[in-house]
Order: sequence, then structure tokens, then C-alpha cells
Amino acid sequence: MGWWQLNADTLARSRFVVSPLAEVFASLKLLHAGQGAHPGEHAWLGAHRPAYEALLAADPVTARLVRAGLGREWIADFLTPTPRGEESLATEVARVRAAHPGAARAHLRMSLGGPLPDVLDRDDLPERAAGLLEWVWEETVRPYWERRRRVLEADVVARTARVSRGGWASVLDGLRPGGTRWLGESRFQVNRHEYPPREISGAELVFVPVTAQRSGWVSWEEGERYAVVYPCAGVLAGDGGRAVPAGLGALLGTARAGVLVLLGSPMSTSQLTAVTGQGLGSVGRHLKVLREAGLVERRRAGRSVLYVRTGVGDALVEAGRRGRGAAGLASGHDDY
Repeated sequence: MGWWQLNADTLARSRFVVSPLAEVFASLKLLHAGQGAHPGEHAWLGAHRPAYEALLAADPVTARLVRAGLGREWIADFLTPTPRGEESLATEVARVRAAHPGAARAHLRMSLGGPLPDVLDRDDLPERAAGLLEWVWEETVRPYWERRRRVLEADVVARTARVSRGGWASVLDGLRPGGTRWLGESRFQVNRHEYPPREISGAELVFVPVTAQRSGWVSWEEGERYAVVYPCAGVLAGDGGRAVPAGLGALLGTARAGVLVLLGSPMSTSQLTAVTGQGLGSVGRHLKVLREAGLVERRRAGRSVLYVRTGVGDALVEAGRRGRGAAGLASGHDDY
């Protein structure tokens, strides 16, 4: 397994950041794999993968570059510069474009685990990679970016609240189940590959969510900055658990019932807004009614206020599920 050694100060200073380029690269991986994890991803792939395949068919060099860059177990480093937070996509892509051609070829050899194909022995690889990432952004991510950004920010709120409740170990174990975990003795497992450990004490450590549910990687600027990219909480990005029982929808209204169904786990108003697609005012009104009815309660976690179902709320949702089944999904169910 691959793990990093870090001291308490490094972990205490670590932070969550949102990176447009990380989201773009995760989307590129999803486009290339062609296999979604939930209906939202399936619909997105159906809308955009044909154009992606046509683009690569028309440009065999870039097609080989993508296959080589994604590699077998290792992504070519120049494709995933370490996020710094609060950077625009243009700034992040500029770092891909500025990669030295010789370094890009070396990274590709590493990702391939062998010699570079003759077709990739050229100096324009960073420019081609940057152009492809810009295309993925413009054609497949930017139209959905406002919602995705809200989802990513909601995940950051939830993870930060969890740090306040259970400490960093509880958060690190859950970033990529089976991939990341706190090993104790200042050791953090970042993946399951057999790579030598890295000492990162004193460096900047950032955690970066992406919406693609089967994505994740690590990157670093040696000795200065390290990043762990992980899939955001499935309840935010996917459709799992959002089916509204018909009887519950008839009783409370579909939108309000959808909020109640989602609150099987604590969520903030910003998370609920991101997931449901409803306005902040509408979510607030639903929460007020549900609280007054004794179906949800409010909890404070650090600076965040989270809502969760009460026992009565759990019983009502469960009774609805035992009834005549599901009729539709909460508002915003497939807003990809």
C-alpha cells in the first residue's frame, strides 16, 4: 500500500479545496471509461461521450496521449498539477500547458510502465493535453458547473463538520473507502499500490472532491504541496436514497418529502439546496415545517448547522417505503 508520513501540525493545517481542473480531469476519466456509477452519470455520458469519441477519432495523436496518460496504475503527473485552491480553470490549465515536453514524455513512460510509442515522441504534448482539458471543460463540465460547484462545496462543509465531531481519522477513513485510511503513528494510507512511503511533514496538504463517483488520485509538488482527490459523498452526486414513497409525497408534498428522505444522514441547508435543486428559501421553509412537526431536528457541528431526521421522521419514511413503493424522485434528481 502507498502511505504518507505526516506530523500533527501538517494534518491540522490541511484543508479542503475545490478545483475546476480536478473536476475536468475526473470528467475526462469518466468519458474515457464510458461507465457511469448512477443514472446521472449515465445520462451525462449519453449526452457527451459520442462527441468525445468523435474528437479522438479525428485526432489519433491526442487519442494515444489520453490512453498513455491515464496509464494502468499511474496517471502521468503533468496532466494533474496539484490543486492550490481558489484558482480559475485557466490558471490551472496554464500549468499543464507550461509542462516541459521532456518531463511530459518521462511522465508518460512512467504511466505506461514502458517505452513511449513513436507517435508520442514529440514536443507538443503539453499543448495537446491542455487543449483537450479545455474542450472537456467547455463542452461537458461548464454547462453544469454551478450545480457541481454547489455539490462540491456541500461535501466540503460535511467533511469539515465531521472533523469537528470525530477528528481527522474519521474523515480520512471515509474519503475513498478501501483506498484511504488513517493507519496510526502519523501514517496516512492514500492508495493500495505498493509504493515507497513519503515523508510530507511540513508540506501543504489539501483534499479535493470531484463528482465522478469512481474517480480519485493523488498528486504532489515534491516537498511543498500534496493533494488527495476523492469522490464526493454519493448522496450528493448520485440518486441513491432519494426515491420518495408515493404515500409520503401525497402527505407532505413531493419536494418536502424529498427533503425528509434525504435527512437520514445529517445535512446542511447548502447541501440540501445543492442536491435537490430547490432554492435556499424553499429548503428553509420545508425544514421549518418538518421541525415544527417533530420530524427533523437541528444540530450544530462547529460553525455548521446540520439537520437530521428524528425517530418519528425515520418511522414515517420507513412506513412510506413499506407502502406502495416509490413515485418519482425529489426535485433536481438528474440535474447533470
